[in-house]
Amino acid sequence: MDMTWLGHACFRMRGREGVVLADPPDPKSGHAIPKTDAAIVTISHEHPGHSSLKSVGGEPVVLRGPGEYEVQEVLVTGIATFHDDSKGSARGRNTVFAIRLDDLVICHLGDLGHELPAADLERIGDVDIVLVPISGGDVNLTAAKAAEIIHQLEPKVVVPMSYDPDAKKDTHAPFDRLLHELGVKELTPVAKLSVTRSSLPENVQVVALDSRAR
Repeated sequence: MDMTWLGHACFRMRGREGVVLADPPDPKSGHAIPKTDAAIVTISHEHPGHSSLKSVGGEPVVLRGPGEYEVQEVLVTGIATFHDDSKGSARGRNTVFAIRLDDLVICHLGDLGHELPAADLERIGDVDIVLVPISGGDVNLTAAKAAEIIHQLEPKVVVPMSYDPDAKKDTHAPFDRLLHELGVKELTPVAKLSVTRSSLPENVQVVALDSRAR
């Protein structure tokens, strides 16, 4: 499975069964991505930065909201969560998607705003790769909360998202704070994450991807 970060919370995941695109943004939201074909599009919530098909080519199946889906032998589970830690009263609902592609489970947290209760962890199941939002403030998880959720899910690979890659060298930036929380000293971003089940690391590994946002 090959994964590229198109910016913000948008990822392209290419596997044998097809291409999955997560949270494509509206260019007017300030997050423009290259035109991308996909078989499946997942949308975690309806905010403009996560829910536009303007840059999506082909005739994708669009998955919105919780449920169990199977498209082209790709299994996707959507779990109902919230965009904040007050049961959605501040920023609304969010869907966490667990995507089984090439015998790997990729968990896209969307704009999750709280730790996951046991029932949600059970629905998500075992996770190989987690895509975690870290911009902090009142929009996303703080670095400390993101680290707690990572410990809850116990993935093999952690990929941060929803942060400004140009600010990652700032010691006060969310990216750097997450590395500190996870005990990681320094990372060199890579253009693409290529992984198979047999190549998963034994211990948790943080991977920084270069953004391909336009």
